[in-house]
Amino acid sequence: MGLIEIFLIGIGLAMDAFAVSICKGLSMKKLDLKKTTIIAIYFGGFQALMPAIGYFLGTTFEDFVVQVDHWIAFLLLAFIGGNMIKESFDDELEKCNDNVDFKTMIVLAIATSIDALAIGITFAILNVNIVISIVIIGVVTFALSMLGVKIGNKFGNKYQNKAEFAGRISINFTWN
Repeated sequence: MGLIEIFLIGIGLAMDAFAVSICKGLSMKKLDLKKTTIIAIYFGGFQALMPAIGYFLGTTFEDFVVQVDHWIAFLLLAFIGGNMIKESFDDELEKCNDNVDFKTMIVLAIATSIDALAIGITFAILNVNIVISIVIIGVVTFALSMLGVKIGNKFGNKYQNKAEFAGRISINFTWN
């Protein structure tokens, strides 16, 4: 597997973190570099840690895994794809707040990086260079998380009054 493929996998894995980062940015009154960096470190760090754990699990159970590796790879990729499809139809939005305390961020970081654990197992099966992979995945997620917070903050500040106005009008029409 080449660097381009790993980079594209990194972008795909980072999309959940990117979406949550936008939500965090929307809830910030003013862009806060410290909070933005904390968000990016959690998401980038966990997105890098999970494939490493998956890779370790895949190599530890290699004797068993080698016998059924093609089925494991198929099931893991089908699971990831199915999960992404399910999430695209999910109407439930994460709570938008700018809280970056440990408890909040650890839950979000794990939730947004669980797919990366499965990718790590797949990397072990395919003998992918895990060090280069986790660095690329972590850096891509870190950068997209920083960008997501900035986009969310810009969008929220620019359209907040208009969105509130539209919301009030629509509520007014539904009650009249």
